[in-house]
Formats: sequence, C-alpha cells, structure tokens
Amino acid sequence: MKNIKLTLIRLIPFIISALAEAQTVDWPSYGGDNGSSKYSALNQINTNNVGDLITAWEWLSPDNLLVSEIIQSSGPMLRPGPFKATPIVVDGFMYLPTTYGQIVSLDPVTGETRWVFDTRTYDDGRPTNLGFNVRGVAYWEESGKTRVFFATNNSYLWSIDAEMGLPDTDFGDNGKIDLTIGLGREVDRKQYGVVSPPLVTNNKVIVNSIVLDGPRNKEAPPGHVRAFNPHTGELEWKFNTIPQAGEFGNDSWMDGSWEYSGNTNAWTIMSADDELGIVYLPIGTPTNDWYGGLRKGDNLFAESLVAVDVNTGQLIWHFQMVHHGVWDYDLPAAPTLIDITVDGRDIKAVAQISKQGFTYVFDRITGEPVWPIEERSVPQSTVPGEQLSATQPFPTKPAPFEPQGISDETLIDFTPQLREEALQNIEVFDYGPLFTPPSLRGAIQFPGWAGGGEWHGAAFDPLTGLYYVPSASGPIVVQLTEADPSESNLIYRRGGARSVNGPQGLPLTKPPYGRITAIDMNSGEHQWVIPHGEGIRQEIIEKGIIDPGPVGSTHRVGPVLTKTLLFFAQIDGDRNLLRAFDKSNGAVIYEHELPLAPQGTPMTYMIDGKQYITIAVGGRQDARLISLSLP
Repeated sequence: MKNIKLTLIRLIPFIISALAEAQTVDWPSYGGDNGSSKYSALNQINTNNVGDLITAWEWLSPDNLLVSEIIQSSGPMLRPGPFKATPIVVDGFMYLPTTYGQIVSLDPVTGETRWVFDTRTYDDGRPTNLGFNVRGVAYWEESGKTRVFFATNNSYLWSIDAEMGLPDTDFGDNGKIDLTIGLGREVDRKQYGVVSPPLVTNNKVIVNSIVLDGPRNKEAPPGHVRAFNPHTGELEWKFNTIPQAGEFGNDSWMDGSWEYSGNTNAWTIMSADDELGIVYLPIGTPTNDWYGGLRKGDNLFAESLVAVDVNTGQLIWHFQMVHHGVWDYDLPAAPTLIDITVDGRDIKAVAQISKQGFTYVFDRITGEPVWPIEERSVPQSTVPGEQLSATQPFPTKPAPFEPQGISDETLIDFTPQLREEALQNIEVFDYGPLFTPPSLRGAIQFPGWAGGGEWHGAAFDPLTGLYYVPSASGPIVVQLTEADPSESNLIYRRGGARSVNGPQGLPLTKPPYGRITAIDMNSGEHQWVIPHGEGIRQEIIEKGIIDPGPVGSTHRVGPVLTKTLLFFAQIDGDRNLLRAFDKSNGAVIYEHELPLAPQGTPMTYMIDGKQYITIAVGGRQDARLISLSLP
C-alpha cells in the first residue's frame, strides 16, 4: 500500500499536467481580450518544438467563388482587397468575416465550414477609402442566447445567431441596423462605413466608423461612436467625437466649424476594461487631413485617446496627442490595457502607440500620464489661413520607437555620395523635425501617414511587462494646392508631389525600414530593437555597399504572444513568413513558409488539449485561412 501511495504522489504532477493540456482555451475577441493584449498563456507550442509546426488545416474563403462574377457584372473597382481578418474562437467554434462581408463559422479543429451568412455588402458598390477591407467580428452571449456581431463596409450592424448562422429578427430591422442614421446629419453611404470589429462589453455593442479621407468639401460625416443594445439594437448612447453645442470641447472648433466638419472617427480597433466599465476610443484626424484653415482651434476630440463610461457614454478623461492635426496622425491601433509597476507603484495603465512612433502611457482610471508628457514648440505653417498649435505633446518616456523628422540623424549615409544625392533630393522640399507642416512647396513628413505604428497594434506580456511594437519607416511629401472652386468648397487640398526619391533607387533614410521594439513598461526603457526582416539587404549589397545586415521590411501584421514565444508574419522580399521570436532578445527561432502573403494578425487557441495558430493570407481571388499545429 505504501508503494502505491508513493507512486500516486509521484504521478500527481503528470496527472495535473495532462488535465491542464486537455482543455479548450478561447480567443474570444480580436485582440485576444477586450484589453487588446494579443497574449495567450498557451505553451504547448514552445521554443523546443516550434520547428515541428505543420499545416493542420487550410480554409478557402467563399469570396473566391464570387470575385469573377462580381467583377464581370460590376467592374474591377469591386475587386476585394487583402484578407485582413483575425478570427475569434469561442466555446469550440470559430467566427470571422470575409473581405466581401460574408460572416462565417468554422470548426476550428478541421477548418470545415459550419455556416455562411452573406450580408451582400458588395450590392452597394465599392466601399469608401480602401474598398473592401474588414478586420473581424465580435461575440456576445446571455442566458443561452449567442450572437455574432459584424459591422459592414456599407454601414450596417448585423446580429447573427451564432449557432444557426441566421439574422436575429428581434434585432433592429430583421437583424440589422442602418448606421448612417442617427448621426445628427445626413450621411452619404459612399463616404461612411466600418472596417473594424464591434466591441462587446458590459452588455453593449459599440461601433465606430471609417470616413472618406479625401473629401471634396468641408462637410463630411462625423465619426461619433455609438453603443447598441445586443437584444434589440436600440441605441444606448452616442459619444460625439466632434462636441456639439453646449458640450465640453465644442469651443475648440472655432467659427462654428463643428457644425460641418467631419471625420474625427475611431476607425481602428477599440478597447475596454470590462471590470472598470471604461471604453477606450482612439480617435483620428478631422476633415481634411492636411489643411485646417476651415476648422481653426485644437479640434477636440480629434487625434485623442478618449475614455468613456460604458453604461452612459459620458466622458471620463481624454488626452489629445495632436492639436489641430494636419499630418494624418490618426491614432492607428487599439489601446492596450497593461498592469505595470513603476517606481514601486502598481498602476492599471493603458498604452497607445502612434504613427509618429510615440508610446503614450496613462493611468487608465484617471488619465494621468505615467511619465511626463511635455508640450514643446513645433514649426508653424506658411500656408495662408492655417493656424497651427504653437506646441505639441512629446512623451518623455518611453523613447520613440521610430526615427522622427528629416535631419543628419535620419538621412541615408551608406556612402558620402549617397548622402549627397539624398541631400540634393530633399532640397526642393520643406523638411525638418517631427510636425513639420504641409506646405505649398511640399513638405517631407517622417514618419508619414503609413509609418510608425499601424492598425495591427502591439502585444503586452503580463508576466514580464514587455510591450512588443511592430513599426515601419516611410517618408511622404504633402504638397497643398488650391482647390478648384467649381469642384470643391475647400481652400487647399493635397496634390502635386506625394513622395521623395532616395539616392540610386534606395530609401531616403537610414535602416532599419521595419523594426520590432520591445519596451519594458515598468521602466519605460527599450529592452531591445531588431530589424523586422531582411528587407532590401541584397539590393544594397548589389550596389557595392558593405553588407549592412538585415534592414527590415516595411510590411508587417500584428503580433501574437504566448507564454514562451512572440509570433509575427511578414512579406519579406519574395518570401511569405510566419516567424517565431525569442521574447527576451528578438532572436528568430523559427521561420514557417506560408503559401500566400500574410495579411491578417495571427491568433492562437486550444481545442481538446491541442494548440493552433491561425492566420489570414492572400486576398482578391485567393483568400485563405492557414491553421498550424504540432503533428
């Protein structure tokens, strides 16, 4: 009997381990959780076995069968774009949207389709801005009722029965709500839509919007954020991102410009603290992106992080990252909720990355900056009628994760000849530090609107406090030209030069052109920075330049982080890769070749004790999900 007891005692750790493995672990929202951490504690796939990953299943989007028919009947403008969706997995089922706006449920073990519901988004023609472009869906359940919520490119919010794949007839008008209604002014569906998943928290379905970025006129749809009842679709609250008469911030829109100005929308992914009941809204630029002479003032809540009460939509706190923006420096990514310890003090914080390459960190309850953010003088505009803010906010910590401005510090310098040619190329434009404004001559912005952080966002490790940020470098030129009064009531619009050449076909600036930065959020210090991919390394060598090593590719999608590994996918030259990195130093542990270009941010889950990593690849006429696991 004694030996049996000893044997059982020795077996207990193995029994516990086996029970822990035989489980199901969901990925219930776009960022893994409503705090957008993109983190999972799963560890079955780890540093010792990640090299053994195989394709568990592959799923072909039903869009692939529609493309030819739709293009033939309606023209090439209706061609779908890249397949950017990130699936969610809840209670053993997977849900995602397709680029054309079909809502799908899959078996996450086999990849077999359970059901498809077609919202027929394409019936309304090409959506605004980037065309057909979706990121994800949201899930809600209560008292046995389960629903998938999806907001479409053509401005409808759908509620779909998660089990049957059919619209909930009790929700809105037979399962959908027209999002162009209720914004306080008439909205043209051709200028307004949704690309990001709804946010479901505290029995609210919260929806944001994307608005046409290249308007002809000063009047544009506003980007107000709304919460709906998940049972009925009734409006619960509306937060006016452009404050209306009598509301806080209304006086930051001078000369009544709040009445007609639009955009100022949270187009990217939103976040929430489910326990505190706070929703975090990352807001974008007002109409138009490059000239603010018709909307003088700081323009709250444009380019601000806004915290609102989930039950009422009332403002709790806000911080404006760009006053009176004319750089298209939208807040591009989901705010990340992080619990950190700074100088011995535990802080429930929120981190927001930006296109400028800044990471802003706040106490997520009070909105107080964790480290000082300083107002510093910035260059002023020479464009008639423009009145910029004299200062802009600069975080003192963490340091920027991207180079900023055009200067000796940023220009390419592989050889003196290349540097001299780069200097000659920029002399025809205005250039200088961060926040150098658009001009009639043309001004170089660095980072440009697609540089720095983007919609893919960052990932946070709750065990180490490290924050992993993918970013890219890319200068642009913004030249303002007078608007034609017969076509527009704007005064200036972007036109003329849009880019600046580097020397001999190389980039204008120093590498890396894409990077991953690991930031210790307990100290605010960068722990490591690596070039993200090989990039144009070989092209540089072929010009007779000493091998610079990896210089980074500008292509990136978001991270997924597990207990032991950091995963990123990327198009790197002619290779389509999912890489596994050592979280502690950024070393590449494994590269997995993907059949098509990665476009969506990967995610991970476990079903019956088996871990999977799934990513959307391809687009146009060949969009797929690839799911990897151990043999």
